[in-house]
Amino acid sequence: MPVSGDDREQPASLYDLAGVDPYGELVDASGLTSDDIEEIDAIMAAMGRLRAVEQRMSAQSQHTLELNETDLRAVQFLIVADNRGQVVTAGDLARHLGITTASTTKMLHRMERAGHVRREPHPGDRRSVAIVLSPASRRRAIETVGRQHAGRFAPAAALTPTEREAVRRFLVETADALEERLDNTANISPPTKVVRR
Repeated sequence: MPVSGDDREQPASLYDLAGVDPYGELVDASGLTSDDIEEIDAIMAAMGRLRAVEQRMSAQSQHTLELNETDLRAVQFLIVADNRGQVVTAGDLARHLGITTASTTKMLHRMERAGHVRREPHPGDRRSVAIVLSPASRRRAIETVGRQHAGRFAPAAALTPTEREAVRRFLVETADALEERLDNTANISPPTKVVRR
């Protein structure tokens, strides 16, 4: 007989400490109560859901604007720089995106052909070229990516100053902890491939 409603077995959570680390190999939870662990699991699950929603938003924006992820990041950077009255060069984009100048040049050729950007003389340096976002691409990006990201503001505004500080500290300390582990595992060699004959 089919099972329905609350009787249906729920899929295993990727953020449940008991499921991810049942033997305490990764996390020392000896000083935590079962309530503490349940609350932390709920935070991890909420972060996972946020990350999944952000990935869907990014995919939708890329599809709507016909841009890949790096191109979309470039568009966002150009909008923010323009809002601040800053002139952007290809070198600025390369540094912000963390890509080579050759990759940046290739990206700009592609975006220029699609009508997203244009190159103009730099207003303060005759040796440089300014990268300018087209008005049409700016408008489309604001109507898609901008409106999506604006959805973050209201939940933050609804918090008290004390709650905002707690959330900010949690996010900063989580990013610091993850970055430290990322740096520590950067030199670990990948497993050797076994060639079967």
